[in-house]
Amino acid sequence: MYRWVRQRHMMGLRGRNFLEAPWAGGVVLLVCVIAAMLLANLPATKLYYHHLLETDLSLMVHSPDGVIDWIFPRGMTVEKFINDGLMVIFFFAVGLEIKREIVCGQLSSARRAILQVLAAAGGMLVPAIFFTAFNHGTMAANGWGIPTATDIAFAIGILSMLGNRVPVSLKIFLTALAVADDLGAILVIALFYGGKVQITCLLVALVIMLGVYFMKQMGEKRMFSYLVPAFVVWGLFYYSGVHSTISGVAMALLIPMEPRYSKEYFAHKMRWLNALMLRAASHEDFPNEEQRFYLRRMHDLSSNSVGMSYRLEHGLAPYVTFLIMPVFALANAGVEITSLEYLNIFHYSPEIGSIGMGVFFGLVLGKPLGIFLASWGAVRTGLAELPEGATWRMLLAVACLGGIGFTMSLFVDALAYTEPDLIDRGKIAILMGSTAAAVAGSTDWTKAIGYLAAALAVGISGIASGIAVSNSACAAIGALTENEGSFGKSIVFVGMAEGIAIYGLLIAIVILLF
Repeated sequence: MYRWVRQRHMMGLRGRNFLEAPWAGGVVLLVCVIAAMLLANLPATKLYYHHLLETDLSLMVHSPDGVIDWIFPRGMTVEKFINDGLMVIFFFAVGLEIKREIVCGQLSSARRAILQVLAAAGGMLVPAIFFTAFNHGTMAANGWGIPTATDIAFAIGILSMLGNRVPVSLKIFLTALAVADDLGAILVIALFYGGKVQITCLLVALVIMLGVYFMKQMGEKRMFSYLVPAFVVWGLFYYSGVHSTISGVAMALLIPMEPRYSKEYFAHKMRWLNALMLRAASHEDFPNEEQRFYLRRMHDLSSNSVGMSYRLEHGLAPYVTFLIMPVFALANAGVEITSLEYLNIFHYSPEIGSIGMGVFFGLVLGKPLGIFLASWGAVRTGLAELPEGATWRMLLAVACLGGIGFTMSLFVDALAYTEPDLIDRGKIAILMGSTAAAVAGSTDWTKAIGYLAAALAVGISGIASGIAVSNSACAAIGALTENEGSFGKSIVFVGMAEGIAIYGLLIAIVILLF
């Protein structure tokens, strides 16, 4: 019996340590990505997977005579519920984090914030330029925002696994950079990826938020006074044409950070309640009915002596990390690979462009270049200082981790395009680019350049060999078939697939070596 209780206790400790580890969220996300790809491609599950995501989740109230016919939210499917509903909670948590950093964190003063803000701006501008260079004037041009985002869970998780090899100042730098990057991504979504704006709904939502602001200014500190209007504002944003997740950020910025009770009131009241509880002692088992009453009062007093914003951020964190983001990954990372052409991220078409190259090179090259060059410029001009104990080489490695787009990139990808084929191509490029960025940022930079250059060279050689094989094959059998073009294209495709496969294999080898 003792052994069983001890084993159960040790398992509980291991589980708690795992959940508290900064890299745990990234591991869970990675598992969910693999699971989503399997569910979307295994013959036994792919039909159920796609049908489940398209299942209607709207609440319908319908009278027999049809006089009452009310549906809310209209057009809501499982996939939209995840992307427009659950992700509102994710953005709400992001908004709370942004507010904390601006009020009392690394972004609380211009001097402390300038390096991270400029690095985040560079890390968004350069990838957008990379993407536009490959896709300007094509059907894919609207996806320029895809490679501009950073996934904080993956980036911080990988940096934490490097342990003492990375100064604490760089971990703080990356965290603040990711927060500033999230703020930029939110602005991009709000300004460039909304639908047709319904002014009436938006104005009503703004009036409600204004009322919440005045309520906050008058000292209201009860949680339901903010959460109920937040739900109403979400519904209005859902129908307004501005993406509903923005409502989560907007309401998070209105949540008060000041506690309901002051330090003096807390100390005085706690002493009084403690004295009353001890006076209520009896021979009965502790706590008796009266003592339970005082303990509940003490719990309420302690809870309300911490700001609502901190309580919500701390309370939502495990649900966002281990429930909402994994569910989002399961719903959005599953790409059905109907042909190996999906893996050819280096394909270019004059009409469609190249989502693959735009996203991949935007994440792997654009992000590090943008972050590093903006940081270098800020330090060289005296606007900011290099994080304590950090070198330029370390900063470059951290800048590479900024290229892990994943969650935000997948989210923007779903907003940027309506054609499933373009969305899926974007997802594949995001997964490949984020993987390459993670490898480059977590490996010795000199070696990483060599590995990536070698892998890219092998991939390009595979493409070139495929073209060469196709040309020679077409010339050899031109007299024997009327479908010369199709045959040649198929061989080109095989060569490209080989190149990409070898590239992926070398990336996997790099991970194993690391």
